[in-house]
Amino acid sequence: MKTLYPWQKNDWARLQELRKRPPHGLLFRGSKGIGKLDLAMVFAQSLLCERPDAGHIACGTCPSCHWFGQGSHPDFRLIQPEALSQDGEEGDDLKPASGKKPSKQISVDQIRGLADFFGMSAHQGGRRVVIVHPAEAMNTNAANALLKNLEEPPQGLLFILVSHKPQQLLPTILSRCLSFAVPAPDAASATRWLAEQGVKNPADALAASGFSPLHAMQLEEHLGSEERDKLLRAVRQPAALDVFALAEVLQKTEQVLVVQWLQQWCYDLSAMKLAGRLRYHPGEEAAIRKLVEPVAPLNLARLQKHLQTAKREAQHTLNPKLFFESLLLAYRQLMLE
Repeated sequence: MKTLYPWQKNDWARLQELRKRPPHGLLFRGSKGIGKLDLAMVFAQSLLCERPDAGHIACGTCPSCHWFGQGSHPDFRLIQPEALSQDGEEGDDLKPASGKKPSKQISVDQIRGLADFFGMSAHQGGRRVVIVHPAEAMNTNAANALLKNLEEPPQGLLFILVSHKPQQLLPTILSRCLSFAVPAPDAASATRWLAEQGVKNPADALAASGFSPLHAMQLEEHLGSEERDKLLRAVRQPAALDVFALAEVLQKTEQVLVVQWLQQWCYDLSAMKLAGRLRYHPGEEAAIRKLVEPVAPLNLARLQKHLQTAKREAQHTLNPKLFFESLLLAYRQLMLE
């Protein structure tokens, strides 16, 4: 049974106000990796529970909670891409029986597959809940199919859309859902929770994740990796950067991950140049201040744009070594111009 994270107490209190006059559509929006889906799942289970406690938390022991925990509750549906596992994280090893690569989109067939569910009355005579996660993964046909149900929702049915990028949703969908902003946790709460989970360097992991604690849990294994350390040591000295040797070291590392490391590094270069502060590398203030002093702000902007393009290309590159050579050459050139 999923539980609330320590930083979600205020969010939970706000949700309880909605119980008095429940909407038919809720949009949980916020940054990725802060527990929006888990919050939605806890809320859905509490709505379906037969014996919630005084704080409206599901009991975990009634038949309804048992069904929910087994993923077989007749009054609940979770709609998400095939490429997501049940816990809401991307499963790279998840392969359908056909052997095809799992889709990262929510298809129109998945939405249309809810027709029988919509046509049935609630098993327990109460509410029914559908969670769509992440909502922006719906393709155009799926979004239009969902819109029809949002316009004329079945009695007692609650749609919860969970989105990292609500700006990508149809305006008509946004207009039919009550927006529920889920803020990122404060650094102290998130760091304390990470430490309790056994993360060795919680503050560093949190900063490297962009202050998304659930991502910080996944990133920990990469924070102390030899490849990341070598990359960060090398980019501190662009003039001495041996592009070809470093590309050789990195070629077996996931390309997207390396681009993300560089994006975080370059974000902090720009942040130091323009605002005098850091986000992802709090212990590198002196080194980064010295490094960016002679660099033109326009070159830092060009570098960030180049990395955005590289991140898209990283999904499809056939030669990792050449990809990294090109990436590192661009970094060295723009830092030294």
